[in-house]
Amino acid sequence: MNHLQSGLTLDACLRQLYLATIRKCYQDEADLARKESLSYEAYLEELVVHECEERRHKRIARHLQESRLPLEKSMATFDRSRLPAKLHGLVNTLLEGSFLDRCENVLAFGNPGSGKTHLLCAIAQELINKEKRIFFAPCSLLVQDLLVAKRELILPKLLGKLGKYDALLIDDIGYVQQSRDEMEVLFTLLAYCYERSSVMLTSNLPFSQWEKIFKDPMTTAAAIDRLVHHSVILELNLDSYRLEKAKRKMEEN
Repeated sequence: MNHLQSGLTLDACLRQLYLATIRKCYQDEADLARKESLSYEAYLEELVVHECEERRHKRIARHLQESRLPLEKSMATFDRSRLPAKLHGLVNTLLEGSFLDRCENVLAFGNPGSGKTHLLCAIAQELINKEKRIFFAPCSLLVQDLLVAKRELILPKLLGKLGKYDALLIDDIGYVQQSRDEMEVLFTLLAYCYERSSVMLTSNLPFSQWEKIFKDPMTTAAAIDRLVHHSVILELNLDSYRLEKAKRKMEEN
């Protein structure tokens, strides 16, 4: 049966197959193909590449939106000149994204305002542009979501949903001391992610003070063990960027 017998036009077929980009550009590409004497295969390849690229852009935009990342914290707005030389190399390696394939963790420590959240969010955005899926959440809000899920008996479902991301970016772990219930669900999440997906986290507290978070030595040691086993540690022992910026502004005035 040819297209006349079926009553379907090319445009209608492309609409039915959800090939919106090809439907939009096939006539212009056909004109170009005639001018350049392209083969049928080359013309078809051009159309398919356009369709794939457009779908890739939409997929990345969707992943950025669902990530909940603060998009203003990007590599373009991060002052890499403040980083020690050793950290430059580590950042370049992390931007390649292979640590996600190995389910390795990235742990950023430093004083308030040192730029650790900005740096991890910037790295996360670059990885999403490489079609990785990352979910950002302040630790305090994430823990509350976990507690609600536990009360409603849907914690396994939430863990499964979070586990589908290539990485969880947990911001400010230990910034607010957790209750025992909060500690338990946080530990449950870290244990679930272990060797299943990557965890990227920031903390003002060194490991020596993590007993303030997990309340007892055994749980603290187990949490640290799971995070450190496969990890890259970034120590941002820098002065507060916000403080430096405020001082410069005062000096300019």
